[in-house]
This record gives sequence, C-alpha cells and structure tokens, in this order.
Amino acid sequence: MPTSAPSQTPGLAPADATAVAGFERSLDELEGLVQRLEKGDLSLDESLQAYERGIALFRNCQTVLEQAELRVRLLSDPEDPASAQPFAPDVP
Repeated sequence: MPTSAPSQTPGLAPADATAVAGFERSLDELEGLVQRLEKGDLSLDESLQAYERGIALFRNCQTVLEQAELRVRLLSDPEDPASAQPFAPDVP
C-alpha cells in the first residue's frame, strides 16, 4: 500500500518540516553513495566525486542534527522548564 508523505509534519513549523525532509533526503542519498562506493565498480574519478558529494551530505546532516539538539536543549531544561524559548535556526 503506497503511502504519501504529508505536506507538513504535524507539530512542526514549515521550516522545521523542510529541514526534516532535507535531512531525510540527504541521508538517503548518502546511503546510496556508500553502497555504490562499497561495490567498488566506480572509477577513481567517480569515487572521488561520490566521496566529495558524501562529505557535503554528511555536513548537511550534521548541521540539521546539531540544530535539533540545540532545540531540544532549549526546550527541556529540567532545572527551569519555564525558561524554554523558541528555536530560531542559524540559516546562512
């Protein structure tokens, strides 16, 4: 049974939903690159290009994860729950 992705994840602001979708796409592409590299069928030039793309995807995923971690920290201070503040991502 095919499932369609919702246009917006419930409970997330549109920018947050976009970040999650981008993270998932980057992670899927990165997994595909790793599989291609592990097969060993690529030329040296193709392997280097795949590696460079993989590094870019890894950095993108890492940035999204760091922003999510910061958001969780801002929202869940057990010492002072009233101090929770909205998260504004650092978007260049």
